[in-house]
Amino acid sequence: MNPINELRFAVSDRINDVEVGPKHVPLALLGEFQKDVGEFLKGAGRDIDPAQVLVSVEDGSLALVVTGLLAAVSLWGDLEHLKSPDSLSLIDVKRASVVERWQVAARQNPNRNYLVADRTAQVGFSINSSTDYRRVEQAWVHVEKYLHGKVVDLGGKTKANVHLELETGETVTVAASHDLLAKEEHNRLYRPALLHVTAEENLLTGALRNLRLLAFEAHQPSYDEDEFKRMVERGTQAWADVADSAAWVETLRGGKA
Repeated sequence: MNPINELRFAVSDRINDVEVGPKHVPLALLGEFQKDVGEFLKGAGRDIDPAQVLVSVEDGSLALVVTGLLAAVSLWGDLEHLKSPDSLSLIDVKRASVVERWQVAARQNPNRNYLVADRTAQVGFSINSSTDYRRVEQAWVHVEKYLHGKVVDLGGKTKANVHLELETGETVTVAASHDLLAKEEHNRLYRPALLHVTAEENLLTGALRNLRLLAFEAHQPSYDEDEFKRMVERGTQAWADVADSAAWVETLRGGKA
């Protein structure tokens, strides 16, 4: 799913026999809807800064058009999951809570409908009185992983952690002890790093949770031309007495020399 830059959040209802819209909306509904949209955008991972997005109000139903969402990696992943009704256990917990609240409201108010979509309506989901998004029990197992990325935040007064931006663009929070970070000799902030972590991994989706740092590992991803030349030289010397290397390998495999 390719991320886009705009989403339309809309709520429609009929109150006192009048359609809800920008010129006719109960204050309570307006406040709740604004709060829910903000919570859905941020999620628990807060990969969106509300101060960095723009909102416009459209005619018709009460609709907020939000732009500035290109970097919202987890948001687009969650919208992809929401194509299935068995998806609430797969998405961000804050977004799942918003979906559940909207379902309850729609079941209590038969005229209430919610819509989240792009301009083409190819991305997003809708909720009405018959919608049935639900949670499915997921299997989580304890694992050890090596995560490579860039450290974008480090430390913490009460709860120490490392914020690691992965190569996918997603940022994960890895809990750490104050002692482990205090003993670190290198300045890790805003630098590539390889983290050895423990975590719980979802067997169905591969998602990780409850990450905890075991150690920063040595990692040298750059190409070393001098080392490569030394390896070629050693290999050339080792094969110097073999006239036909292909035939020699074929003989080892049991073929004809």
